[in-house]
This record gives sequence, C-alpha cells and structure tokens, in this order.
Amino acid sequence: MSSIDFDKLFASFPGITVGVIGDVMLDTYMWGRVDRISPEAPVPVVALQKKDYRIGGAGNVALNLAALGAKVSILSVTGADEEGEQLKKMFLEKGIGTSFLLSSPKRITTNKIRVISRNQQMMRLDSEITQDLGYEDENRLILAIQHFIAQESPGVIIFEDYNKGILTETLIQKIIALCRMKQIITAVDPKRKNFFAYKEVDIFKPNLKEVKEGLNIIEDGTDEAALRDIHTRLQEALDHRISLITLSEKGVFYALENDARIIPSHLRNIADVSGAGDTVIAVASLVFAGTGDMNLTAEMANIAGGLVCEEVGTVAIDKEKLLRECKILLA
Repeated sequence: MSSIDFDKLFASFPGITVGVIGDVMLDTYMWGRVDRISPEAPVPVVALQKKDYRIGGAGNVALNLAALGAKVSILSVTGADEEGEQLKKMFLEKGIGTSFLLSSPKRITTNKIRVISRNQQMMRLDSEITQDLGYEDENRLILAIQHFIAQESPGVIIFEDYNKGILTETLIQKIIALCRMKQIITAVDPKRKNFFAYKEVDIFKPNLKEVKEGLNIIEDGTDEAALRDIHTRLQEALDHRISLITLSEKGVFYALENDARIIPSHLRNIADVSGAGDTVIAVASLVFAGTGDMNLTAEMANIAGGLVCEEVGTVAIDKEKLLRECKILLA
C-alpha cells in the first residue's frame, strides 16, 4: 500500500459522479434553558433560545461525498412542506444536486426534533411517514433515477436505507438491474425490512448487529472465520460481490472472493458514534470507484469512520484530516 499516491487519489474524487437514493431527513435541534417545572403537568418548561437545522438520513451520506469533493445528487421524495424546502435549500448550499429530488403532497418530510437543555436531550419528537411510497410516487422516483443515470453517467449509486419507505422492493430491483446493465457500481447500507431485497449489488455494508439479525445468528463469534462464514451465508442469499461489515470499536471486515480480513480500528477518543456508518459507506464507495482496490477501500473507510466518531453529533468527514491520517497510517 506504500505505493499509493494519496494526493492523486483525493484529487480524483471530483471526477466521480455519485447518486444517493434513500430516506432523507431533517434533524432539528432546539436549545433552551430550564428554570421551572410546568404548573400544568410534572414536566420541565424549556425556554427556547436557538434552533439549528442539519441534514440527516441519506442526506448525510451525500454530505460526506460532497465534503470529499465528489459530484453528488440526492434521489428521494420529501413532503411538499416547509421542512422539504428547508432540506432542499441546505442541499444546494452544500453543493449537492437536487434536480432529481421530488416532493409529494402524499408524504411528509421526516423531521427529528431534539429539545436540549444543559447539554442534555430532554425530548425527541419524530414527524414522519414510514409506509412505502405509493404506486404513483414510486414510479415518479424510478423515472427520475433513470433520467439521472442517463444524464449524469454516475460511477456509483448508493442505496441508503432508513426504513422510511423510499426504497421499495420494486425500485431496488429495477435500479440494481439498470446499474448492472450500465456497469455502475452499487453500494448498499441496509436496514432490516429490505435486507434481502438487494440482490446482486457490488458492496453490501451492514453493521454486525444488522447482519446477525438478518441471518438469525445467535452465536457471539466475531473472529475472521465466523465473519467469513457470515459472508458466505450472505452471498447465498444475495449473490453480491463484496461484504463490508462494520464491527463498531473492533474495526471493519471485508470479503471479496478469496480475499477477506478484519481491519482493526485505530485508537480514538470516541465522542459520538452517530453518523459513522454514513461516512463509511460514502468513503468506501468513492475509493472503490476510484481504485477498485478493496483492501485500500476498507482501510480508508475504517479511518474515516473513526475520525467522525471524535466529533459530537452527526458531522461530515473532513477531507484534509482524512488525507493526513491516510498518509500517516497507511504509508
């Protein structure tokens, strides 16, 4: 790996076009002060002082890709509402394409509102619809994705599933078949509901908990032999090319044909693990599209996942910091 020119690799990212299909969300943070208990019920009264909006869900994968310099578009359906407009505006500010982001009066934009006081979360309010897209919206989105592929010729399509109904079985099957025909790399960050719908994808990236639940595995083994067995069982069900399984603080495991290994995590001061999986799939997809080297892909995705865990809250990867760490740790 010492022969890798990381400056050249990172300079190639703007030449890669990526589409992210999945459930987009608005993360709303409300900060306030608590000085008293309500006279109406035994609950604290929060005097709101500021409100902050962040891009969440599949949008966070797009955010990570944009932070690395890739040309990225978000492919999804929001509600025809204020939150959807807010998200669209934020995507555009971050340089993420929204030409194929649809809105529908039949949906509401997922909004997770967190009320925080004294650095403590007092409450979370979730506003969302989780049933699958209706027939009409599903067809509109499939058509939009087909147009995106025809117009933009992406190198990678990422399916980012949060079980909110955007990724239906029909959509998944049709888009994977189209990508295979056009030789576009497909990568998936799955959830339980559609776990076995992603047949014949290139990169399948569950975490260890998700894969054990999906395959109904109750044994605790996380050594290489156990993980190779999991990959074999996954392949029997999915017929996919590559397994990339995140192992929390233990690092990542990948398997491609006869090449399989665990890449241990690097020592970090962990502040917050939220959003790490989004960073891993973004970095892995981009590096694999740029190099075709799965060992390098897993090494870099592992470093990136650890780096974002050092920050509080969901944050996109810092390109310069990742470049510096890759030079130090992988040279």
